[in-house]
Amino acid sequence: MNFEHNKGDHDPWLNGKSNDIKKVENGFNFQWKMLYPYKSFKENSTLPITIHNINGIKSEWNFDIPIQQEKNRTLAINKEQGYPEDEVKICIKEILTAKVSPSLNYETVEKYMGDDIYILKAVDNKGKVYRFGNGTSLEESKQEDGYHRSVRREMTKLNSTITSLTLYPRINVADSKMEQLLDKKSFALKSKRLNLGLQVNDVTQKGRKLVVDYQLTGLSKNLSKGKLDMINNNLKYAFWLVAKKYINKINPENPWPPKNHGIPFNKVKMNDKATAHFQSTFDLNGEDRIEYFKLENTMLLFDFSSFVPAKDLKPFTIELPVENE
Repeated sequence: MNFEHNKGDHDPWLNGKSNDIKKVENGFNFQWKMLYPYKSFKENSTLPITIHNINGIKSEWNFDIPIQQEKNRTLAINKEQGYPEDEVKICIKEILTAKVSPSLNYETVEKYMGDDIYILKAVDNKGKVYRFGNGTSLEESKQEDGYHRSVRREMTKLNSTITSLTLYPRINVADSKMEQLLDKKSFALKSKRLNLGLQVNDVTQKGRKLVVDYQLTGLSKNLSKGKLDMINNNLKYAFWLVAKKYINKINPENPWPPKNHGIPFNKVKMNDKATAHFQSTFDLNGEDRIEYFKLENTMLLFDFSSFVPAKDLKPFTIELPVENE
């Protein structure tokens, strides 16, 4: 199905959608639960719905459903918390205490585009823990002080007698992909923001396979098996091969190598875990390929971001005002 005449999986109404179906005497009662994709609610709205497939039967069933907002309460907070070391800040705007799905509205400001700040949990003054669902990004903009993003996240229903909440934020740091033209067999790349590096020892083409021998530098010593498994898995996606003249054609809104001009996956082999020595093999004749492949015309892109765990930021407390009707 799709909503508001959207197409396929890019329909924002499908973000976090869940179903609840109950059999009754003459059929079924069902409920759809979705994240509302807009910043504000339109009075006396209707929601156009198209169902493409019911129980394997393909057709186009069109409905126009009237929707209205149930009365809820708004707790205005407007509490700002800065983290100068990480060059980010969080402003808690309000809590909507809706009957079915209360939500927390907040804004983040980041120096670097792509950093992801989210609230992991909250604990009230009586010790109860509150969890948060998926977030809906309501608005994004670049301003003088950084990249602004307004977010709404569903949360556990609030206890009406509490007076404060302590929030536990976390940040995933983004780092732009590093690039290197494959016109040399060995080279080193260094992350711009993270204390990590990539030492490429050898690049060899073997028929329709490209083999890259390398070591990761700056990793913690004595990594656990779980951490090594995570690194091994992430390396499958950390490398891109992209034809040099198509680098500028990668869409920043939906970054992916252009079709027939990039290879986004590889097979990884660990040579020596003590020295973080790996080998990645790219299939030059696979489903994702580069037409007219030549080493001297190909860029290697490497993403360091996936090798750094999320960082917990210092918790902060917000005072809750008396609820207003």
